[in-house]
Amino acid sequence: MSAGFRSNGAFGGFSVRDTDAAARFYRDVLGLEVSEESMGILRIGLGGEAFVIAYPKPNHTPATFTILNFPVDDVEAAVDDLVSKGLEMQRYEGMSQDDKGIMRGEGPEIAWFLDPSDNVLAVLEDDQPQ
Repeated sequence: MSAGFRSNGAFGGFSVRDTDAAARFYRDVLGLEVSEESMGILRIGLGGEAFVIAYPKPNHTPATFTILNFPVDDVEAAVDDLVSKGLEMQRYEGMSQDDKGIMRGEGPEIAWFLDPSDNVLAVLEDDQPQ
């Protein structure tokens, strides 16, 4: 990489309306490790050393694209689990989604849902060995 950029240690970030609600969601619903950093910024662990930050933004506008994709072994089981926790799978015009909201046959099986700030997240079936 140029200009002395290091790829190891890079991370992403996104805004949320309410960091308390975001912390509860990412920790209690999705089961991720969440810690609060300075200035109310949340550090959300994604496994290993990977993480993203969620920062408070009073005039938050939800992302209209998928900000995080979570690979799963069985997308249908993941969707059933998320729905049992009160989440609703999102449906998008022009996407061939089944009655559970899973798009099949056009790449990896995938389903979308929202965090408490209405940012778009997804679970997608990944048959790659861990």
